[in-house]
Amino acid sequence: MPQPTAPRTAQEAPAAPTALACTAPKALEGVLVADFSRVLAGPLAAATLADLGADVVKVERPGSGDDTRSWGPPFSADGTAAYFDAANRSKRGLTLDLSDPGDAAAARELARRADVLIENFRPGALARYGLDPAATLAAHPGLVHCSITGFGSGEGARLPGYDFVVQAVGGLMSITGEPGGPPLKAGVALVDVLTAKDATTAVLAALRHRDRTGQGQHVEVNLLSTLLGSLVNQATGHLATGRDPGPMGNRHPSIAPYETLACRDGEPLAVAVGNDRQFRALAQALGAPGLADDERFARNQDRVRHRVELVGELEKRLAAETPAVWTERLTAASVPCGPVNSVGEALSLAERLGLDPVVPVGAGRTPQVRSPLRLSATPVVAPHAPPALDEHGDPLRAWLSGPDDTPLPPLV
Repeated sequence: MPQPTAPRTAQEAPAAPTALACTAPKALEGVLVADFSRVLAGPLAAATLADLGADVVKVERPGSGDDTRSWGPPFSADGTAAYFDAANRSKRGLTLDLSDPGDAAAARELARRADVLIENFRPGALARYGLDPAATLAAHPGLVHCSITGFGSGEGARLPGYDFVVQAVGGLMSITGEPGGPPLKAGVALVDVLTAKDATTAVLAALRHRDRTGQGQHVEVNLLSTLLGSLVNQATGHLATGRDPGPMGNRHPSIAPYETLACRDGEPLAVAVGNDRQFRALAQALGAPGLADDERFARNQDRVRHRVELVGELEKRLAAETPAVWTERLTAASVPCGPVNSVGEALSLAERLGLDPVVPVGAGRTPQVRSPLRLSATPVVAPHAPPALDEHGDPLRAWLSGPDDTPLPPLV
């Protein structure tokens, strides 16, 4: 297999979006999003709506802004944490002190003009500013008000919602790691990311309902419910049997071989055999076709039952070559597999596959990972750099104090 190339840098990436991206209609053209959220789940949902063509105004507290502006290292060249840049592309920056009557009035006016409001304050905290769902929907019945919490608006309303804690109490850490080892979190704030996707889905459904009826609504998502919904077969397995699953490392509870296997010098290869036909192809490619006829391995349930013996037989043969060699051979045999890449190698793989994973956002700014969404008629828009704190504050405050029919200042 060819060696991975280095990820494309901002200087090497295309200097401008394609003509199609510039001229094609935007899926969310004319939709204004007021982003009052901070950290990751809410900002990432708002950034996704911006990818789809919505105008997003990010509201931050003066002085410090979003918590993630200081969550580093690593930092971008302008001193902003790379964490902030990851979830705040293509937004206008505005600072408002909600404890100041004038700023609170501007925030309410922004909510009144918006189509979508996203916030992740503790339930009830916005009522003092007239920005709670009851108040915003009374002022603007067509608004989609999206609230993101850690544990819902009931008994868990006062619990702070941080991804790491939710991974712990929500069961994910109990099934992550090696058997007998300590519980482990995922290597990224996975619950926040999944919650952002749930929030985006709910907002789009609410906008569709508004298109039909003119009626807005209050949308609620919470990190714990998102995680429980994302446990899929593991949660359903518990409900079916009453037994709790445990950590299995890289193995799968119901499929084999579906794990990392040691090749030459112990280097790992991820192998995902999903059916008996694929296992037969694997056995043939390894030069051991008889494994597919062995009664211990002929069917998936047999392979799961005899996993230890199966892995021994496979690794004995895989030890002859490196993961790169086996990836080429097994892929040619239609066996799903691949090496365990670093992040840089993963970006390089996507580049070689023509997925253009990195997109520039301006000279001297950290590039963005390209949106995974592909729409033929309304393509994702080329992103702008995340805003500096209050970067668009003056024109936005002037706009909010002017007539309703004044166009929103362009994002440049």
